[in-house]
Amino acid sequence: MSYKDFPKIELHHHLEGAAPPAFVRDMARARGLDISNIFDAKGAYAYRDFSHFLNVYEAATRPFSSPDDYALLTAIVAGEAAEQGVVYLETFLSPDFCGGRDPVAWREYLAAMFEAAVAAEQLGITLRGIVTAVRHSGPEAARETALCAQETAGDFVVGFGMGGDENAGDTAEFAYAFDMAREAGLRLTSHAGEWAGPASVRDALTHLKVERIGHGVRAIEDPALVALLAETGTGLEVCPGSNVALGLYKSWKDHPIARLWEAGVKVTVSTDDPPFFHTTMTREFEELERAFGWGEGDFAALN
Repeated sequence: MSYKDFPKIELHHHLEGAAPPAFVRDMARARGLDISNIFDAKGAYAYRDFSHFLNVYEAATRPFSSPDDYALLTAIVAGEAAEQGVVYLETFLSPDFCGGRDPVAWREYLAAMFEAAVAAEQLGITLRGIVTAVRHSGPEAARETALCAQETAGDFVVGFGMGGDENAGDTAEFAYAFDMAREAGLRLTSHAGEWAGPASVRDALTHLKVERIGHGVRAIEDPALVALLAETGTGLEVCPGSNVALGLYKSWKDHPIARLWEAGVKVTVSTDDPPFFHTTMTREFEELERAFGWGEGDFAALN
């Protein structure tokens, strides 16, 4: 069946990573930027591996250089998510790309995104932001990002997280930034357990004291860790289509989401960066149905 109209909750989603390629090309052309090398012959995003994906992602952010640009981006992304039946979306927002982590500039960008999010509510979607540090920018940059998060925590900014290269730096070095966000009342998540393995999940739990893990799927390689995740109720923001597209798993049937869920781990389903991975929330549901026989009752439980 088609799940397009089935109400969906999405918790792992990067705002810039959801920008349609055609929109990014138009914005770049209008600003005289040549970023043609990040697209393939069909106009889709093109990357060789995860490291190259990070470079392409950052290049795709270059055309967005003002609060108005981010308001337009937010409106387009929220509209596309609503078309896929998403009724609640938490998206990662990075001050690195919005004013270079300057707190004053960040407020201007955030106000523009918030205004667009409020307008999108007429489409039946509620949008919230998770201020996100870029791990490979280093611990000091993460503290600057956490300061931006601290000063704008509220109804729209509900969380603090960290993305980027999981193998960059020692997780403990980022603990101070997470402590700052926690003191501001923000909920915490961090990318781990995708490319860095199950030990990175343990490190995030131990040093960052997060309550959710972005991806986290490689926890399946450590049965004791799986048991810990189930016992503590730690949620995994699982992005099967992303994991398959990047080659972490060969196919949807090989993906461990079903085994994690059967072991009592809280799992959710998200797209990560939908146009990069040629997916949508509707496709995620349909592929999971084909791979594991899941139906409406299963997806309602995941929500």
